[in-house]
Amino acid sequence: MADIEFLRELCEPLGHVVFKKMFGGWAIMTQERMFGLVADDTLYFKVDAETAPRFEERGLGRFTYVTRDGRRTVMSYARAPEEVFDDTDAFVDWARAAIGAAMRSAATAKAPKRRTAKGRKGRDEPA
Repeated sequence: MADIEFLRELCEPLGHVVFKKMFGGWAIMTQERMFGLVADDTLYFKVDAETAPRFEERGLGRFTYVTRDGRRTVMSYARAPEEVFDDTDAFVDWARAAIGAAMRSAATAKAPKRRTAKGRKGRDEPA
């Protein structure tokens, strides 16, 4: 279970962390990047290709939801391990890894898309 006030205390060693209400849950953010998610009283941390194996090895599932049209969507957040609630150092370690994933994700999203010749129309071709 993820008590928001308790999570705020756990986040203190991380510096400035903001909690925002979001879709019946909470977004946990630092430097304007979301690194944590609380939904249905469960804490999830941001994952990427670098950190996902750590979660997968432990069987920590991804946050998923079902859209109105019945499609299941898997997000890039995985359930936090239980020990983060009992061990501040463990919380900080997992949270810093999630912050790293959030920062890398933001950097990738801002990187300019590389254009290739394939699929690009030339000047003489009609649009």
